[in-house]
Amino acid sequence: MAGAADRTAAKAGELKALQAALGAEHAAVYGYGVVGGNIGEARRAEAREGYDAHRARRDELVRAVRDLGGRPVAADAAYALPFSVTDPDAAVRFAAELEERVAGVYSDLVRASEGDRRRMAAQALREAAVRAVRWRGGSVAFPGLAERAATATPSAAPRT
Repeated sequence: MAGAADRTAAKAGELKALQAALGAEHAAVYGYGVVGGNIGEARRAEAREGYDAHRARRDELVRAVRDLGGRPVAADAAYALPFSVTDPDAAVRFAAELEERVAGVYSDLVRASEGDRRRMAAQALREAAVRAVRWRGGSVAFPGLAERAATATPSAAPRT
């Protein structure tokens, strides 16, 4: 009996982490729309790549939530931005923040999942961390962990 209860609890934890990752991807897709509207020409292709990557991850997470029997969370109509994004410099800062927050959510999914889903979450965490480094121009020791604690306020960046 304890084995079945443990598996049920693990599935519920994984589903919760998947839903959080899906919510973060919804917010990242929205956020990249803001980034793309304010980024300079020199980094426009990079913004488009980030947008496309988050859309693909979002769609993958929708399928994963359904595979576990859940109903995927819907995107909000709009998200409050953590700061004003009206020029290329602010767009770059916002893109870096989006990626750092997405990495944090994926670190939770890595902990909550196993097998192929854990590998997917680890890959997504790595991709977000790499994009954050590219946007910010520097890195942190443990992407998705330290920044998450420092940015625990709610904003338009992905909810965790």
